[in-house]
Amino acid sequence: MKKVIVLAVALAISFVGFAQEEKEPARSNVQEFTPSKLLNKGQWDIKFFNSLYTQTKTTGAGTGKSFDIDRENFFTNTTEIYTGVSKNARINVGLIIQVRANNFGGQDAFSVFDFENNGVDSRSGLTTIAPSIRVQPFASVPNFSFTSSVYLPIFKDKDVPAYLDKRSTFWETKFFYDKTFGGGDWQIFTEADFGFNFGESTSDAIASGDAVNVGERFANNSMFLPVSAFLSYFPSSKSTLFVNAQQAFLIDLGNDFEQNYTQLGFGGKYQLTQVLNLEASYGKIVRGNNFQGLGSTFSLGLRALL
Repeated sequence: MKKVIVLAVALAISFVGFAQEEKEPARSNVQEFTPSKLLNKGQWDIKFFNSLYTQTKTTGAGTGKSFDIDRENFFTNTTEIYTGVSKNARINVGLIIQVRANNFGGQDAFSVFDFENNGVDSRSGLTTIAPSIRVQPFASVPNFSFTSSVYLPIFKDKDVPAYLDKRSTFWETKFFYDKTFGGGDWQIFTEADFGFNFGESTSDAIASGDAVNVGERFANNSMFLPVSAFLSYFPSSKSTLFVNAQQAFLIDLGNDFEQNYTQLGFGGKYQLTQVLNLEASYGKIVRGNNFQGLGSTFSLGLRALL
């Protein structure tokens, strides 16, 4: 009888332990697949990210002093497609496509979604494509990786006042690192970008007679260096809340133009299904100098992990 009781108790304990193990929720995609995490071979990551930046203030030439302007609106749709190509999940390849729509002259923020090209104060169209590669360089540090992309401008150069996008070949490398702590409820994510803008400078374009919309050449021959940090909290296995800060510098490498700005923001992510994640965020440029806009960015993204 004692043996039967001991056996029954052992089986009960095993059953309870198994049940608890079964009920423990697995890490969701919003927790697991940060930008630092690469895809397994044959896995796909497709992201549609939409951002609307709108501003009614900017800074003056060479100063941080702000003044009012008529509202200007800038919409960007970025589609990113990546897939894993290595068995050890340390190399991903992909393509980035960007579509933009901008308007000027005081129209309301939502008017940019008309996607007009009126030759005066509205521009829109497919602007850049970028082949891209993601690499996890150290097997012993799985939460560190980098992404390197070359953005190629594919839109036509038009002699119109309205700005559409930078007329630069832009080589950008982003370094990612994240650390989870607090029993898995908190995460710190950091990102440092090194971007180089190549192309004819504004002064050279004017001298050669190619000065078509020279404003789109403002970043040519410069380095773009933003540094960002995100603090995330996971209220549940399927949701994330975060706050973020970014300091960015546009450094002159031959175009006689520099800028810098500071941006603060917050947002959240939610796993809708095992495949789809939804992300929404808000950012505000709180300071800047040298013709830097002091506006707000509203973003909404949908991500599919297949």
